[in-house]
Amino acid sequence: MAQMTMYTTSWCGFCRRLKSQLDREGIGYDEVDIERTPDAAKIVVEINGGNRTVPTVVYPDGSAAVNPSFAEVKTALAKAEAAPGV
Repeated sequence: MAQMTMYTTSWCGFCRRLKSQLDREGIGYDEVDIERTPDAAKIVVEINGGNRTVPTVVYPDGSAAVNPSFAEVKTALAKAEAAPGV
């Protein structure tokens, strides 16, 4: 499947759950902790209309989702994988 970026924090239960589900299924992702990477926090705020909501996922096609379910992530990645040039 295509690689995505997941913006997280260390204390976020939703982030931990999604990471656990992705890891269990062998789905790769790049994790960026917005508390350790200041520029990443700016990206999350921009995507979320001023909010620092995590997990924020950015898919290979550039689309984003805030606190997506595991099923939503799998569907989006499958679409990205099927898209030409991704």
